[in-house]
Amino acid sequence: MNDRTVLRITGKDREAFLQNLVTNDLRGLRDGLVYAALLTPQGKYLVDFFLAPQDGAILLDVASELAPGLERRLSMYRLRADVQIAPTEIHVSRGLGPRPDGAFEDPRHPALGWRLYGAEAGGPTVTDWDAIRVAHCIPETGIELLPDESYILECGFERLRGVDFRKGCYVGQEVTARMKHKTELRKGLTTVRIEGEAAPGAEITADGKPAGRLCTRAGERAIAYLRFDRAEGPLQAGTATIWAD
Repeated sequence: MNDRTVLRITGKDREAFLQNLVTNDLRGLRDGLVYAALLTPQGKYLVDFFLAPQDGAILLDVASELAPGLERRLSMYRLRADVQIAPTEIHVSRGLGPRPDGAFEDPRHPALGWRLYGAEAGGPTVTDWDAIRVAHCIPETGIELLPDESYILECGFERLRGVDFRKGCYVGQEVTARMKHKTELRKGLTTVRIEGEAAPGAEITADGKPAGRLCTRAGERAIAYLRFDRAEGPLQAGTATIWAD
């Protein structure tokens, strides 16, 4: 995968450092990959990533376009902690079926297969990745997950095992916990059926009123970000008719 960058995080404080910043519990590294995000203090999504255990280090697998900004932000938070953060030449491979030696199960959903970190690119190519994501409503960095805009609970992070509500404080934790315990989500990602032509990014309307936007499309199915109070009955996007699942 040429669109992923792997950072190596070392130092005796590496786990405690990340535990105080990210949405998930680092103790999950004992069992394999941990999927998590870094939020703004206001609880909005900044970047999502995978954390993988490595002898004496933690590998952080992130979208390449967001890697420089993430590295700068982590360095800003480091202060006096014994933590070193460095980019690597490690390649990320992903695939379906039997896991190769050293590969990790994708923690978000069994249909997403495995991820492997190594010196060389490899592994079978997943040609229908968007179809898999749409079928299981799996958000993607930069498409459904928008920095400084998205809220992780609206994007399904609880279902995707990307947030832990018992681990204690992290950046943006207060807003996320309030959304979980004190409010009912009024917006969020869901799968929809489409009849007609509508491109990803198209505005979705209900009787002429804004109701959301179309995200990833695969055939007659798509992921959409919707206002749930306007998602009853047929919706419109371009010349297409849409029905929420």
